[in-house]
Amino acid sequence: PPPANAAQAPGPPDGGWGWAVVFGAFVSIGFAYAFPKSLAIFFKEIQDFFGTSYSEIAWVSSIMLATTYGAGPISSILVNRYGSRPVVIFGGLLCGIGMVSAAFCTSILQLYICVGFITGFGLALNLQPSVIIIGKYFLKRRPIANGLAMAGSPVMLCTLAPLNQFLFDNFGWRGSFLILGAILLNCCVAGALFRPIGAATTSVKTQETDEGKDGLKEEATEDAMEMSSPTNVPMENKTEEEGGKDCCEKINQYLDFSLFKHRGFLIYLIGNVLMFLGFFAPIVFLAPYAKHIGIDEYSAAFLLSILAIVDMIARPTTGIIANSKWVRPQIQYFFSFSIAFNGTCHLLCPLASGYTGLVVYSVFFGLAFGMVCAMLFETLMDLVGAARFTSAVGLVTIAECCTILLGPPIGGTLIDTFGDYKYMFIKCGAVMVLAGTFLFIMNYYNYRMLAKEKKERKAKEEDPKSVRTENEGRNSCNKETTQDGPELEPLREKREGLKEEVNGI
Repeated sequence: PPPANAAQAPGPPDGGWGWAVVFGAFVSIGFAYAFPKSLAIFFKEIQDFFGTSYSEIAWVSSIMLATTYGAGPISSILVNRYGSRPVVIFGGLLCGIGMVSAAFCTSILQLYICVGFITGFGLALNLQPSVIIIGKYFLKRRPIANGLAMAGSPVMLCTLAPLNQFLFDNFGWRGSFLILGAILLNCCVAGALFRPIGAATTSVKTQETDEGKDGLKEEATEDAMEMSSPTNVPMENKTEEEGGKDCCEKINQYLDFSLFKHRGFLIYLIGNVLMFLGFFAPIVFLAPYAKHIGIDEYSAAFLLSILAIVDMIARPTTGIIANSKWVRPQIQYFFSFSIAFNGTCHLLCPLASGYTGLVVYSVFFGLAFGMVCAMLFETLMDLVGAARFTSAVGLVTIAECCTILLGPPIGGTLIDTFGDYKYMFIKCGAVMVLAGTFLFIMNYYNYRMLAKEKKERKAKEEDPKSVRTENEGRNSCNKETTQDGPELEPLREKREGLKEEVNGI
């Protein structure tokens, strides 16, 4: 049974220590999102070092991103079991181990394992708990808190892109990976800020009185059990029943599979799975594309910094707009527009000629990217609610990992096949415009159905006919039971006698 003070647990404080939690989430989410993109700085040199193609080197980021998203259910289960703080600290240790191991790799396959799987799994243990714990600390200010926490991604990308280029020029890619492994250990410090909410802080005296009361309650219940039960039921039966539980039932305790019957959740899931097919590839190939058309290394890395600076401003601004009374009731439309706007930027990217055109593209791309990321989890919580959000995040991320895994390699294959980057940008733009259009149409349908269901429910509650029929049915039952008859007279007398005996006792 739940503890006695579970019902008295405080609600989301919407402030206080919650802002320290937002800062910790800012660091954790920043590394989880920005680190796979910032590694693109090393791709051209690693590609020359191992003699691989564009599609082969793109698998490094793809495996890392897919593992980060695909391990979402595992992360959600661990958070439900142990809490956010230990999970994030363990994830930070895995990230450091993965990058330090990658510094000693001698083949591209070893990079897939160390950077892709080990570091990617560590980032997954940073991403999910950070998003979940914000929902526990904030309610009214949740869109603003999510926007501030999500701003960690552009800040980290803005910092890591020129830092990685500086590290490569001075230490090579192997030395850079060693230093980056040490930097990722800061996720452990961020995880230490995730203090569990609602922890009982009582004095020794109140604890002693509570223990005394609990002891009296336990003794009373034991006496009652002994008096009521003629035989002692062994505790082994309970353990056998628990041990006989199906594996699916145990998993369902942590992941709510009934969400697949939720109309809004399914619309969100389908739209996001389609969107991620073109979401990350443009960032992965932006710096290599700039180097391909003859732009120097630092200017190419600076494009990512421009994107990140605009993204940094766009995320909290989007959070404030989404929290307004005009947008929040129908935030799904705003999210659909952001995805379509993102895709339009990619479709127009091939028109950019020279470095100035890429700077303009980076500004609009950063704005659109920040709008999508700021509302990515807020729209999901708006659909399923805070109680089912943990399970929803886990189920969504494992479904999205397939398209995240395939997105950059498909873009790399298009570059290898046609020898031009524009087809990769056109593919990503078309997919994202399609995803935004789908979400807009289906959310319009969902809002109409919700309004219709609410209207029907309200009409049913206020309909006087339904109330009258219920009362008539109840009266008819009473008439049948109280119907006079000579054959029921002995039974009625016997029942009255039993009532008198019971009252006397």
